[in-house]
Amino acid sequence: MSKLLGISSLFFAVLAGALLVLAAGADAAPNRGSRLSGVHGEEGLLPKSCRACHRGMSMAIRGEEEVCLTCHGSEVDRQQMIAADFLRAGGIRGRMADIGAELRKTYNHPVLTVRGVHRSSETLPETNPSAPRHSECVDCHAPHDLTREEPFRGIPGKRVGSFTTDVTHEYELCYRCHAESANRPARSSNKHALFRTTNPSFHPVEGEGANAYVISLREPYKARKTRPGEISTISCSSCHGSDDPQGPRGPHGSRFRGLLKRNYEMETGRPESDYAYALCYGCHSRGSILGNESFPYHAQHIQGRPGVRDSGTSCYTCHDSHGSTRYPHLIRFNEDVVRPNASGQLRFDSRGVASRHGSCLLNCHGVEHAPKSY
Repeated sequence: MSKLLGISSLFFAVLAGALLVLAAGADAAPNRGSRLSGVHGEEGLLPKSCRACHRGMSMAIRGEEEVCLTCHGSEVDRQQMIAADFLRAGGIRGRMADIGAELRKTYNHPVLTVRGVHRSSETLPETNPSAPRHSECVDCHAPHDLTREEPFRGIPGKRVGSFTTDVTHEYELCYRCHAESANRPARSSNKHALFRTTNPSFHPVEGEGANAYVISLREPYKARKTRPGEISTISCSSCHGSDDPQGPRGPHGSRFRGLLKRNYEMETGRPESDYAYALCYGCHSRGSILGNESFPYHAQHIQGRPGVRDSGTSCYTCHDSHGSTRYPHLIRFNEDVVRPNASGQLRFDSRGVASRHGSCLLNCHGVEHAPKSY
């Protein structure tokens, strides 16, 4: 028995010594042998390496946001991390934004409001239609791998044949929840299906648009890029993100519905203004739209008929800002407003992508289109 006690004591003594050596080594060379490969692996930023996040009960991180917000939250919390030497001010490049404040805005990814749902083993897109919707920092960011230039580096999501590779484009990250997910809300569209470059029309996220001539585009936007500095493709975060122009990158929160960077009125009967459709006018010239350069009745539809109150309608009534699987020019009728005409017809007939001519067969605001052509 005494021999067994001696062996046991020796074992615990060796174990304690090993832990002390590891702790000392972590202070001396915190990132040596670490699996950190991105910005969080920089000794000049996180001098205590893993222990900046994995401390105390946080050793078993469940995917909740508290650990992230100690650095990426309020300035008070950040200064406490600096004072404890978990975060080094000299390693911070630029300004660290308060992501917590963004997540508390009216429209947000529900990081703060949905808790205890994330599973470390979960696979996205979700295959279980009854799985609760949620969003955590780790759904979009792999903390061991991300870099300043690639905030979604290390996130799996792009399927190539029977394999899944890392996300390389922002839209692939968004598709993890907003495309083929089995638990997508009923009124939510499959964004992957809408952005396909084989569609009749789409905003140029996966590639340049179907229409090679978009007369309303403002500089530096072009339907086809031919010179340096021109922009012919956009990303999801071109429209979705902070309403603060100086705010952090990415769609964390906004005061505008749809988690949009700018205001976009989607109800019918609202007065037209630069603010009402600020999202659209960010890329498309208001003067061109109201000047009827791309559609001879644009101004009448948006501003309304002279002398007829509330007769104007939103861009959203006729256009889908992601894409259209049926029509050119992003045409998709909002059937909460647009109805079939007396003959039961509700469609748009195009006369060519570039010709800007077509016919509408429908009823809108009590006006029969049977058809109305332009």
